[in-house]
Amino acid sequence: MKNLLPILTLFLILHSAIAQTNSVTGTVVDHNNTPIFGANVSIINTTKGTQTNENGVFEISNISDGNYTLSISFIGYRTKEVSFSISNQNHVHLETILLYEGNEILNEVLIEGERRNKFSRKKTAYVSKLPLKDIENTQVYSTITNEILKSQIVTNFDDALKNATGVEQLWTSTGRGGDGAGYYALRGFSVQPQLVNGLPGLTNGTINPANIERIEVLKGPSATLFGNAVSSYGGLINVVTKKPYVGTGGELSFTSGTYGLNQIVGDFNTALSEKDNLYFRLNTAYTTEQSFQDAGFRKSFFVAPSLSYKVNNRLSFSFYGEITQAEQTNPTFLFLNRSAPTASSNLEELGYNNKLSFTSNDLSLQNPTQNYRIEMDYKLSDTWQSQTLLSKSSTSTKGYYSYLFDFGVLEGDTYSRYINKQNANTQTTDIQQNFIGDFNIGSLRNRMVVGVDYFNETQTNNSTGYAFYGNVTPDGGSNGDNPFTADVETDAFPLSTSAVDAALASQGVANAKSKYHIYSLYASDVINFTETLSAMVGLRLDHFDNEGDLTNPDDDYNQTTLSPKFGVVYQPIKDQLSVFGNYQNGFTNVAPQLVGNPDEGPQTLQTFNPEQANQLEFGIKTNLFNNRLNATVSYYDIKVKDRVITDPSSPFNKIQGGEVVSKGFEIEINANPIDGLNIRAGYSNNDSETTKSDNTEILNRRPLEAGPKTLYNFWANYEFQDGSLEGFGLGFGFNGASERFAINYASTGEFILPSYTIANASVFYQASKYRIGLKLNNAFNKEYYKGWTTINPQMPRTLLANISYQF
Repeated sequence: MKNLLPILTLFLILHSAIAQTNSVTGTVVDHNNTPIFGANVSIINTTKGTQTNENGVFEISNISDGNYTLSISFIGYRTKEVSFSISNQNHVHLETILLYEGNEILNEVLIEGERRNKFSRKKTAYVSKLPLKDIENTQVYSTITNEILKSQIVTNFDDALKNATGVEQLWTSTGRGGDGAGYYALRGFSVQPQLVNGLPGLTNGTINPANIERIEVLKGPSATLFGNAVSSYGGLINVVTKKPYVGTGGELSFTSGTYGLNQIVGDFNTALSEKDNLYFRLNTAYTTEQSFQDAGFRKSFFVAPSLSYKVNNRLSFSFYGEITQAEQTNPTFLFLNRSAPTASSNLEELGYNNKLSFTSNDLSLQNPTQNYRIEMDYKLSDTWQSQTLLSKSSTSTKGYYSYLFDFGVLEGDTYSRYINKQNANTQTTDIQQNFIGDFNIGSLRNRMVVGVDYFNETQTNNSTGYAFYGNVTPDGGSNGDNPFTADVETDAFPLSTSAVDAALASQGVANAKSKYHIYSLYASDVINFTETLSAMVGLRLDHFDNEGDLTNPDDDYNQTTLSPKFGVVYQPIKDQLSVFGNYQNGFTNVAPQLVGNPDEGPQTLQTFNPEQANQLEFGIKTNLFNNRLNATVSYYDIKVKDRVITDPSSPFNKIQGGEVVSKGFEIEINANPIDGLNIRAGYSNNDSETTKSDNTEILNRRPLEAGPKTLYNFWANYEFQDGSLEGFGLGFGFNGASERFAINYASTGEFILPSYTIANASVFYQASKYRIGLKLNNAFNKEYYKGWTTINPQMPRTLLANISYQF
């Protein structure tokens, strides 16, 4: 027995040592058999885990005997689980593990400090409804990342979009019912931001950047995958919101600046149940801001709860909500006369004092907005997944809205104020069911999405009519002479709610409700003929059912449209250089119109085909020097046809034949030449013209919605990486535009807004837990304007200070 005890002890020690040398190894690759570097590999229900090396290889050691399940995950790929057993052996080598590209729900935290080229994130599941890399996508799009917004201390959506190549504000948010969000020129056509996480998300006011993970600006007609309700012929704007992630953390930020700006932002993420993979994130912001003019303000409170629940490796749910309470004075643009020459043809002649708001803080609009989105993802197999989506939006406008218009009746540059009391609401519902596949047919790889989409929009309007409320001149003069009465009047029009309410007492109140539905079926397939040659083919069948005014059955109509899409990508250097071309389609439903000479008998109702826009585009994309240089260069040609115009031979007939051509080129560069230095630059040139129309006012002229012909933007940000200046950084940039037409009609002549270049700069210090920054916008205090038949003065020089703390 004395000898047995030491022998038994030695046996147990050796057995334990042998057991703890057990290990499991394997290799993780993507569909092209390319090793995935940095994939997370963990053993479920243990603390053991690792990451794959540059060859996609992993090894986990010191595993006790037993049955286990590995979880392998990587950003942008579907998580995969692999079971294995270890029993009386030292090592298990698994077969090559293939990860399939997945959707936008990310189950891991991406450590941005380790990522190159922070100003570029060119892999998204939204642009093509498939998880394609930018370099293999036939469509051009700009991505504005959260890193750019932080480096520029962006506090509003308009400033954020200045980083998108080829995008220019036409006019800022008015807050009015129906279309109160901002308008932007994109490839020669106006567009509003109406998409959130790939689904309709409306607002009558501005979008708060506190919850923005990135902004995606898709270029060209995009109706094939998104329909025409949320896109324009120039493209569309998609806001991607922040989502829950695995872990606990957050950020508190405070920004203060010129003209009464104060903004506090909170971001908090936590696990409601780590065991159940249930995570919650809350983003919130409170903002107050005054105007550089003599009156005007904006304030908003924003809260965005989001939830992700991974039931198992096959089924997951997510919920996103955005609730905003906002109030603002609407900007009172000077609306130029659209049918007669104005007294002045430029700003110098106009004598505009842009410090005047022509309103008061007593007259404001409230814009409550709600957007909700529910998503269910179910993994049908390794090659197919189901995605079920529901989104609901509600946006309202309540309060006083006014505009200034030059009717050309009174002498000189005199603008008449018209005002009403808004009470309007727009609600949307969107339901989508997508089936997303990644499979082979023979030797051909197919990445396919097949989906059905139902969209409904209901508008309710209980606003008052518009009442005349005095005249103003651009230099600050005023009078009460109504241009549409014979008498010369000298009434006073005080800018107070009581006085305005008295003027509106005689106005009627609308009681209008309208509704339309869109039923769609779409499919898109990316076919890889080889690893470097692929084609994208897509088609949408769209049925538009318009109920119009619910009390008037005579305005009902419906239309059915086919929208095709095609593109080719060839990569001379795989994953680094691609040459692409595309054909993209957009359309607009056209309501029936009365035709026929009323002197010869009753007019008849004539129906029309939907208006069509077709784009041809080609260019190159790069991802060179291990993701240090991303660039896109493209040339596009968009032709809009089948616009309904008056028959040149009869003013009582309508024919389809109007055409608009918009063509140009764009260059966008995102570079990270050395560690700590990130550069973003863009240049675009657009040539738009109405080439066919019976309306001689606009024929052979640049459409006003096209904005400036030339746009450019630049931003460079450098953070010292070591030494005594480690953590300190500098930023510098500029953005500008060529001159633009505010008015461009045959009878009115031209009113041109001048070109501009605006410089901005920043300085900051970044520590592990906090960041302090200063930002100077419009550093040289340039006076400049934007507009779309309007004159809209822009912000002068402003200074912003920000402090943020991460935990």
